[in-house]
Amino acid sequence: MLTTRQGIRQLGPADLSAFLDLVALDPVVNVFADYRARTTSLEQRWLGGEMWGRWLGGDLVAACHVGANLVPIQASEDDARAFGERALARGRTVSTVVGPHAPVSALWHTVAGHWGRPRDIRWQQPHLELGGAPLVEPDPLVRRTSREDLGEVYPACVAMYTEEVGVSPEHGGGAELYRARVLQLMARGWSFARFDETGRLIFKAEVACASPFAAQIQGVYVVPDLRGQGVATRGMAAVADIVRREIAPTVSLYVNDWNTPARRAYETVGFVETARFSTIMF
Repeated sequence: MLTTRQGIRQLGPADLSAFLDLVALDPVVNVFADYRARTTSLEQRWLGGEMWGRWLGGDLVAACHVGANLVPIQASEDDARAFGERALARGRTVSTVVGPHAPVSALWHTVAGHWGRPRDIRWQQPHLELGGAPLVEPDPLVRRTSREDLGEVYPACVAMYTEEVGVSPEHGGGAELYRARVLQLMARGWSFARFDETGRLIFKAEVACASPFAAQIQGVYVVPDLRGQGVATRGMAAVADIVRREIAPTVSLYVNDWNTPARRAYETVGFVETARFSTIMF
């Protein structure tokens, strides 16, 4: 067995092929890492952080994305502890630790005594996938959004984020950066919404990341006064249908275990649980 930190080094463009082989072992769960690798070629300047790899006998056996998010990739608990000990050497630079439950738990218990108290820990988040047609009729009025919709879409994004995370994305002067992110998703064709007859946004969702194998949905939101009326169910069916036809063959997301209405809506659409994620937020 590799000793602490042994076999771990920063990955770069020369490692891209080996890295893509690694994430292909579970391409839907690893869609974030796959997306980051394909869009940056593992160039540090484009990653905005680092990608660590753990090697055994010349083979890449696990990896860890270290940017705003720390994400263990195909990591065993031993791999995760090794990544955690390497992370201790540099101090906490991440705002979130997220990924499959077992490696996130092992990594967190390695660094917990040194990284301070997190703002929130969500240990059990069902990871859901839909690889076929939705089981309910999609809402035909769900469509891609554009810059012209920003006046409705941006406040809904802020509201959803604040409700989900517990702090506004505009906190601490982050409004400009968050607005740019919303516009970026629109420009990619990754932002979807349903508007009522008055032009008010009543449902929205975005693709967070995508690969040739999967696309991960984020930011699902229904205005409070219309919740419980099936808006999310038909809206998600529409988003999943568009995404599967035009972006990637499998749609995924992860959801808080306590969010019973959302889980019920996703199940009705046809999503099935394939893993458990955990998220630690600072």
